[in-house]
Amino acid sequence: MKFVFDLDGTICFQGKPLTRDMVQTLDFLVEKGHELIFASARPIRDLLPILPVHMQQFPLVGGNGGFVYRSGLEICTVYLEASIADHILALLKQHEADYLIDSQWDYCYSGNPEHPIRKNLDPERRAKNVLLEELNEIVKVVVLSSRNHQEMLKALNNLPVVTYMHGTENIIDISPKDVNKWTGLQALGVSPHEFIAFGNDANDIPMFEYASHSICVGEHQELAKIASERITNQEREVIDKIIKLAERIERKSSVFGGAMAEV
Repeated sequence: MKFVFDLDGTICFQGKPLTRDMVQTLDFLVEKGHELIFASARPIRDLLPILPVHMQQFPLVGGNGGFVYRSGLEICTVYLEASIADHILALLKQHEADYLIDSQWDYCYSGNPEHPIRKNLDPERRAKNVLLEELNEIVKVVVLSSRNHQEMLKALNNLPVVTYMHGTENIIDISPKDVNKWTGLQALGVSPHEFIAFGNDANDIPMFEYASHSICVGEHQELAKIASERITNQEREVIDKIIKLAERIERKSSVFGGAMAEV
């Protein structure tokens, strides 16, 4: 069975790398013959540092589907159309917004140096914080603050882009149209209803809609509505749920003669 994990707020917390206990639990899944895929809002650059080295070669979906990697190699990267990117940049200026803009690897950050996102940004100095005009192509935009967030969001909704409002952080995530975690999984060859998904936020909804089983971690009303089940965002409970699902699959597969059974 394929297990697809969101990262922040799902299997890692407060921007910190996976704990030893979580790594051991994920290793247990691999030992049982399951495939792991990580699907995050983070670009690949910022996704890698929170994974142990031996998991950095696993299939990765970053930037809410904008970046897709396997075995450390790029499968695809989806950019905003130039005209749409120009519209967004104009809105950022109009609404006096602070932002993080990601290109394929480098980025442009204009926000508060103490913002939590800045603290988790490129911790291993793999990339460069460049001037806006030096970004040739844009994959993803995060609006950290603006003069009027609701007006900004309203204007963005008139553009052919995907937006997510993260209420707890009060930020707006912007990706190219028709790009999300599910399209990223499809680029990896994942088919509908052949995976289990763990997530905690609105950007996990597209992949939850196609999962054979889905677990909402924490309180998110919209995500919980379509999830198979919900658990708290306590690491111990997440670990226990992963182990119970693996054990349930193993019991069912023994009944069906060794075939990998669904949950």
